[in-house]
Amino acid sequence: MTEASPTVPRTGKLRLGLFIQIAGHHIGGWRLPEAARPGENLALGRQIAQIAERGLLDMLFLGDSLSTSAASSPSLITRFEPLTFLSALAATTRNIGLVATASTTYGDPFNTARLFASLDHLSGGRAGWNIVTSSSGSAALNFGLVERPGVHDRYERAEEFVEVVKGLWDSWEEGAFPRDKTTGTYVDPSRLHVLDHAGKHFSVRGPLNVDRSPQGHPVLVQAGSSEDGITLGARAAEVIFTAQPTLPEAREFYDKIKRRTAELGRDPERLLVMPGVMPIIGRTREEAQELFEKLQGNIDLPLALAVLSGELGHDVSGYPLDAPLPALPPTTGTVSRAELLRDMAERENLTLRQLALRAAAARGHHILVGSPTEIADVLQEWFEARGADGFNLMPPFFPGGLELFVDLVIPELQRRGLFRTAYEGTTLRANLGLDVPANRYTAARG
Repeated sequence: MTEASPTVPRTGKLRLGLFIQIAGHHIGGWRLPEAARPGENLALGRQIAQIAERGLLDMLFLGDSLSTSAASSPSLITRFEPLTFLSALAATTRNIGLVATASTTYGDPFNTARLFASLDHLSGGRAGWNIVTSSSGSAALNFGLVERPGVHDRYERAEEFVEVVKGLWDSWEEGAFPRDKTTGTYVDPSRLHVLDHAGKHFSVRGPLNVDRSPQGHPVLVQAGSSEDGITLGARAAEVIFTAQPTLPEAREFYDKIKRRTAELGRDPERLLVMPGVMPIIGRTREEAQELFEKLQGNIDLPLALAVLSGELGHDVSGYPLDAPLPALPPTTGTVSRAELLRDMAERENLTLRQLALRAAAARGHHILVGSPTEIADVLQEWFEARGADGFNLMPPFFPGGLELFVDLVIPELQRRGLFRTAYEGTTLRANLGLDVPANRYTAARG
């Protein structure tokens, strides 16, 4: 693989996804007068999806959690189950991808394979699976466990889980269903394959009772940035979502995961790295800064401290607010996110109060405040410096935060030749430039 370098010209286009949180990604975004009233709101979800598709974005992405707390960001307290919600949005969209989160720690491979294959059929080939191991300790209590499994155990299970799901997706080869009325041949049994998987964590016979999906396999997405997460992403994922607050850190992560992918025998160009960014846009920098200050003024400090405590895996509400972040024991939360926030506090010499306000704004993701030209400048810089293949957009509020990006930033990116002017195809793979995976049984026959 060629080492990441800003001196090597890039080809291709930026990839852009939309991370949907109905109440907005900024913890105070929902309080703006121009923000839509949030909640389990299908009508707002449809509006958001249609704006994103008008902007020619690659995909909609829904995160998920299997537990809840009142001391959380408004978007995370309650939410629709992702596959159910995206199935509804599939009916009112045509080209945009639909990526749902599903847990390998508390899920089941057969059900997961069936659900995503079904969404791929229902959407005409636009489904993607965001593979997560569920870092929340409280989720374990909802599934009959006293505590969550350890990080290594979760990722070991996840690797086997993904392999089982991919094997089930290959149950039926192309042409397995001739459905010939003249001969009465509905199915060709020679193109049906039983998986018969027996491993450490799963015993799954198969075959899957859903035909091969339009994309061959739904697109595989992964968001873990710990060492175990990077290994899983490099081995299995086609898109990586990540939080990177600065360009040097983004370039370091990009280079690391691309190298790991090559070491595992995969083409690193077939893995797209898409950091999250929160664009706060004004027609001028002053207008954008004014919006940012309004958003920050809407943050409730006790809630910000609760959010930061959740990200760090420790309650920090009792520490002095205007002193540096104290030394903390190893996290009980997401390892990579806790490290990111601790590094940010040290690098920028932030007090606990300042770190809490930063975490409440974007949870460690990069915040872009500026005019459309300035926003485009940063996205172009990260893309050309090989810190990203694209970005997962995190608007601070909906629908206006997204509309500003689609109406002001997308045209600027198009003028620079960095973003599409029309969808390349009707499937998520076609629009991302990803190959359709060969069925393993067809490939074995040559």
